[in-house]
Amino acid sequence: MSGFKTRNGTMKHTNRAVTTALAIVLGAGVFTHAFAAENNPDATINIGSLYEPQNLDNTAGAGQGINEAFNGNVYEALFRLDDDGSVQPALSKEFTASEDGLTYTFKLQPGVTFHSGAPLTSKDVKFSIERVAAPESKSSRKNSLKTIAGIETPDDETVVIKLSSRSISLPYNLSYVWIVNDEATDLQAKEDGTGPYALEDWRRGSSLAIKRFDKYWGEKPKNGEVVFQYFTEATALNNALLTGSVDVITSVQSPDSLAQFKDNPEFTVSEGKSTTKLLLAYNDRVAPFDNVKVRKALARAIDDEKLLKAVWGDYGTLIGSFVPPTDPWYVDLTKVDAYNPESAKELLKEAGYPDGFTFTIDTPNYDPHPIAAQFIQSELAKVGVKVNINIITANEWYTKIYKAHDFQATLQEHVNHRDIVFYGNPDFYWGYNNPQVVDLIKQAEASATTDEQTAKLTEANKIIAEDAASNWFYLYPQIVVSKKSVGGYSLNGLNSQFFAYDITKAE
Repeated sequence: MSGFKTRNGTMKHTNRAVTTALAIVLGAGVFTHAFAAENNPDATINIGSLYEPQNLDNTAGAGQGINEAFNGNVYEALFRLDDDGSVQPALSKEFTASEDGLTYTFKLQPGVTFHSGAPLTSKDVKFSIERVAAPESKSSRKNSLKTIAGIETPDDETVVIKLSSRSISLPYNLSYVWIVNDEATDLQAKEDGTGPYALEDWRRGSSLAIKRFDKYWGEKPKNGEVVFQYFTEATALNNALLTGSVDVITSVQSPDSLAQFKDNPEFTVSEGKSTTKLLLAYNDRVAPFDNVKVRKALARAIDDEKLLKAVWGDYGTLIGSFVPPTDPWYVDLTKVDAYNPESAKELLKEAGYPDGFTFTIDTPNYDPHPIAAQFIQSELAKVGVKVNINIITANEWYTKIYKAHDFQATLQEHVNHRDIVFYGNPDFYWGYNNPQVVDLIKQAEASATTDEQTAKLTEANKIIAEDAASNWFYLYPQIVVSKKSVGGYSLNGLNSQFFAYDITKAE
């Protein structure tokens, strides 16, 4: 709703025909990886996922599945967000910023071509940025580009971006802007990127295949083809790995199934760092959710720890705000509006709802949303609040909730890294509008130093939590399971990206 020489949370294998055991130290732990065959540079990597794209254009409401399959694989940006959260140069070879922070000049990598054969030029970059920032764009990140006052292309290799105010996060924000050919058409069903893979085939409802692009300007992928196979529920996904239909699962969604992999020497189970948050988002524009006491009451009425245990067992992390521990402005806010049903009843009484009220939760139809909705329904009934559950598809969610704002409350997972900025946009789907927060987030972006930015966003985070702007339940665990013969994949899954080019397969 986003490779490299080395990556935190990434394992690299050497080609040897003897049995090798590698102890890999990752950000989240240590595991041993063993194989007894030579890596095949032309191997097909079969990846299992629950997140099929709605279309192929990340400015057209394609969902998180398009980021998983295309980001860094098919499309590239001026910068890339590495698996450890750092911003690294990609199509931008180098850049300079003026002393006042209002002019950025980028030099492009030489010799880059699109999959169609057209050369990359500065006009493509200008077109791509303006496309994301356009009024009709459905990119959740377009608001972060609003300080761009103009883009100049003095020559084919140079892009000059003029800002109306400082934007300390500009390189970071540009990592979300895929560079597309300015002559490309129908990007919802086709692609024309510069990445190490080109689209080979997309069978809606089934699979998406990408094939190594032999004219890629950078380091070639360590495999020949990648096929994303899509499933609608976790059990079928797990069975596909057990039976050999897929080689790796990008993020396990059924914790009960982990034992069958952990206890099996044929598989590797690894845990990374997640930025995926499950939350109950209210439409803060409408009653009763425009009342902060109501929102705080609902937060106190739901036992987040019990919900996490019910869905994920011993995995996952409780959070008290929209900000995960991997963001620099993280503060432990889990004690704000902690579970307290009696206090919840008192707050409802103070808000004018002594007998509770009735509302509807629109929830996507895939796990764990329906289960979580039923849990919330049961918890809120204990304080006199009746919940109706309306199960909808991902497409319906986008049209009804994200676009039309036609809802009272909705369950959703947000996968993005550093996305507290969404609470600084009153036009975002949940309609939260605290002028102090809007101003803090604006000031943070105009900061001259990262310390100043961090201080502003930390303050904003605390206010948003005290306002109970939404109800944040937990961070998903990031668990990747693969065949023992497969390695080189990213672990942390920031923004649902899953870099494929370093994945190796011994055959």
